[in-house]
Amino acid sequence: MDRHERLSALLDMVGQRDKIDVEKTAEELDVSPATIRRDLDHLAGRQLLTRTRGGAVASNVAYDLPLRHKAARHAPEKQRISAAAARMIERGMIVGLNGGTTTTEIGRAIATRADFNDRGSVSPALTVVTNALNIAHELAVRPNIKIVTTGGVARQHSFELTGPLAELLLNEITLDLVFLGVDAFDVTRGAYAHHEGEASINKLLARRARQVVVVTDSSKLGGQAFAQICPASDVDMLITDESADPDVIREFEEQGLEVITA
Repeated sequence: MDRHERLSALLDMVGQRDKIDVEKTAEELDVSPATIRRDLDHLAGRQLLTRTRGGAVASNVAYDLPLRHKAARHAPEKQRISAAAARMIERGMIVGLNGGTTTTEIGRAIATRADFNDRGSVSPALTVVTNALNIAHELAVRPNIKIVTTGGVARQHSFELTGPLAELLLNEITLDLVFLGVDAFDVTRGAYAHHEGEASINKLLARRARQVVVVTDSSKLGGQAFAQICPASDVDMLITDESADPDVIREFEEQGLEVITA
């Protein structure tokens, strides 16, 4: 386990348990207590947790972690979800992607599709509209993918562009399909994000799309977050992992959502 993986593991442990102990955590991760102390000090310095005597506890900021610290969470599940999502895309489509680790993986899956990389074509294979700077950066080098960014003010945690400037562009376009990464998705409450600015732009992406697909690992199903993106009735499909609770899946299907488990 390298340092990045260890930091992500520590954040997961703190988030799940509320508090952790240096000695026990060192045994669990098979490293020295001194290494754990240094890692916890580093995370505390970035305000991702709060140090205590002999350990650490969760802080409010830890619920909105920077994208680079989220990337290792549920990685295999997100790769399977992204592969299933990318298979839905047809040549010539206009596809929307908001920010997040799962949608980033979808962008990568799109980029590696051989049928979207025909060097003899003079027109784009598809158009991708995104408010995520990292996704735009990765896809901009693909000559057969047209990238449209929303504009707006960038958030350091998620690399998403938000605010009135982003809304200006989205009000002028339509999308065939939008993939929404979410912080929580519940049958009753709908799709949510931790940050109200991101939720506002994601809501508009959903409104401009003919088909809305929520992509999320099962850990976020039934959860809660701060700001609503849209009600579940506005979502056409959910793509999640095969570990999802069958009862939860059944509830979504009863509401008319198509559910794909990958």
